Amino acid sequence: MTKNISVIIGSLRRGSYARKIAHQVIRYFPDGYNVQIVEIRDLPLYDFDYDDPDVSDKPTPEAYTHFRETIKASDGVLFVTAENNRTIPACLKNAIDIGSKPNSDVAWKNLPAGIISHSVGRMGGYSSQKNLRLALSYFDMPTPGQPEVFLGQSPSLFDEDGAIAAETTVEFLQNYVQRFTELVYAHPRG
Repeated sequence: MTKNISVIIGSLRRGSYARKIAHQVIRYFPDGYNVQIVEIRDLPLYDFDYDDPDVSDKPTPEAYTHFRETIKASDGVLFVTAENNRTIPACLKNAIDIGSKPNSDVAWKNLPAGIISHSVGRMGGYSSQKNLRLALSYFDMPTPGQPEVFLGQSPSLFDEDGAIAAETTVEFLQNYVQRFTELVYAHPRG
């Protein structure tokens, strides 16, 4: 049975390193996985008025509904994110907030999650990953244990063709994807 994995990129820039990493990592999933990037660039800023039944003049945006339904139909979610000012990018926090409502039907609830963080510096997005884990912990989302993935000096990861250059990094990411897929099978939704 095919498993659906949503990949959420914590960057809006088309040429971002997070997007380049995501495109490489998608290739590491085994057969039987439908892995798709779920774009978050067009999600309006979260406003509870959209979900408040007492507010009748502000209907829930179609982009919210589509995003929530896509996440709820997923067997797992893989976040690939940069670090902005020692935390997660605003676009990613917005997506998390949108998926967290309405309270009676949270899209993230019990969804297995993988996290790959990066930074142009040496820390590999450590602060963003820890902040993301904190936000996701509220939804009982299982994640792979150690080792976590912090990719430092991300501009140097790629060769001239856009592939990840170091074989050790490729193997490390392949191993992480393998552990993530095992987690997805061990924690089916519903």
